[in-house]
Amino acid sequence: MNPGILYAALAFFCWGLFPLYFHAIGPVPPMEILAHRMLWSLVFLGIVLTARSQWRWLPDVLKKPKVVASFIASALLLTANWFFYIWAVKNGHVIDASLGYFINPLINVLFGLVFLKEKLRRGQWVAVGLAAVGVAWLTWQAGKPPYIALILGLTFGGYGLLRKTAALAALEGLSFETIILFPLAVAYVGWLSLHGENTFVNSPASTRWLLAAAGPITAIPLLLFAAGARRIPMSVLGMLQYLSPTMQMLLGLWFFGEAFSPERLAGFIVIWSALVVYMLEGWWIARRR
Repeated sequence: MNPGILYAALAFFCWGLFPLYFHAIGPVPPMEILAHRMLWSLVFLGIVLTARSQWRWLPDVLKKPKVVASFIASALLLTANWFFYIWAVKNGHVIDASLGYFINPLINVLFGLVFLKEKLRRGQWVAVGLAAVGVAWLTWQAGKPPYIALILGLTFGGYGLLRKTAALAALEGLSFETIILFPLAVAYVGWLSLHGENTFVNSPASTRWLLAAAGPITAIPLLLFAAGARRIPMSVLGMLQYLSPTMQMLLGLWFFGEAFSPERLAGFIVIWSALVVYMLEGWWIARRR
């Protein structure tokens, strides 16, 4: 259990800092950033796999249609999550994006109950109920469905579920996802180049280096997340995930200067209290045992 918690916590800490990275890239459009994340992630992972002489799994996987279909689904969910998150940060919706990852633990718990038949103790149900109340309050205060938050929460929740039940380990699974996405990224970057709109070519060296760094910046947290997801229950994974949106929310408030009303703060406080209840309940059960 302890290594899984550590891996997942490190992944969420890295993701909490992502708004700073996308802000530093500057004027690069979200779709092009997405394409470079796909390209440079595969380059980085390819180097790791080659250094470890760890390519033997690929021919066997290609012979299993169900496994291939599962990873196509997880790759598409990951792509959707990446794009909408980048778009949200680039368009001044960092706090809205953080709400999506506050909602996601609830989705993880529901997916765990429905698909993995996991069970929650009474105290855990109280924590989940409090979090649901906080999310409902934030939704009501906004006066409309939180589309950005719902898309981010559902896509990443589905991705986490597929990776937890995946047939491949963390490194191989992420590598296979990037192999699936690589042709799409190459085609898009090639189309941009033909039309003279390739920002990578027309940008200063600092921007090109930042785009190339998307490989390790993207792959390392995903590897940590996949390794953690395979070792801990979905409910624990969901509660650890509060670390990332809390950091994003604070960045949106203090660094990006986004509006944050007292009513909105009340909703976030209710959600944070749910995490406190969950952690205290887990500590109490461990002490009794």
